Amino acid sequence: MDLGLKGKAALVCGSSQGIGRAIADALAAEGADVVINGRSAQKLERVRAEIAGATGAKVVAVPADLGDPAAVDALVRAAVVALGRVDILVTNTGGPPSGLFENHSAEAWHKAIAQNLESVVNLVRAALPGMKGRRWGRIVNMTSISVKQPIGGLILSNTLRAGVAGFTKTISNEAAPFNVTVNSVLPGYTRTERLVELAMAMATRTGTTPDAAYTSWEKETPMGRLAEPAEVAAAVAFLCSEKAGYITGQSVAVDGGWIKGLF
Repeated sequence: MDLGLKGKAALVCGSSQGIGRAIADALAAEGADVVINGRSAQKLERVRAEIAGATGAKVVAVPADLGDPAAVDALVRAAVVALGRVDILVTNTGGPPSGLFENHSAEAWHKAIAQNLESVVNLVRAALPGMKGRRWGRIVNMTSISVKQPIGGLILSNTLRAGVAGFTKTISNEAAPFNVTVNSVLPGYTRTERLVELAMAMATRTGTTPDAAYTSWEKETPMGRLAEPAEVAAAVAFLCSEKAGYITGQSVAVDGGWIKGLF
């Protein structure tokens, strides 16, 4: 299937590793030009060279801390300078620390809000006007299965990802008349660096081992296995495509059946 992404300009945040990297790979493979983002310039340059070499796409690396509003504005401006415009925006940030409510200070909450909620608002604020002006755009906000089924020990993520889901649904209605779709993708337990962190945290909290955490997550998932980043990226690439022009305001789970609810 031709997704109609050839020549589109994409900004993929948090794309130096994990799911973000897989999304950048997928969009570049479909012919989109891509700006990748992360905090480490050295790591980004290595990833940039790998994606460009594998796909032949134009790939530009722009380091930025998404928790800094000024850096977010500069990132979007840099993407426009590099690619001429931003047709596709994928917001993606690393998850906040795990732990129970009592473990997190006010400062930890402020930092998590800036990184995982305000960054999404700021990125969309910067990119959406251009999409509306051109009457074409795709925004995909990466959240989590915790949006539909909160996960124990992840109160920061549970709270803020749900906020992003509410923001996504509201903005989708405002952007739809301009042929701009806005959706969320909810990855399940996926083989990434973040999952290693969660497994270690669970092992510490429960007095078990990281392998025991992986086993428990696999048992909770009807598919009986963890997801690969490329599987999540494939869903994101479709939502960014011409083919998905009538899908907006949705929270799409890529979870192997983990979420137990009907909606």
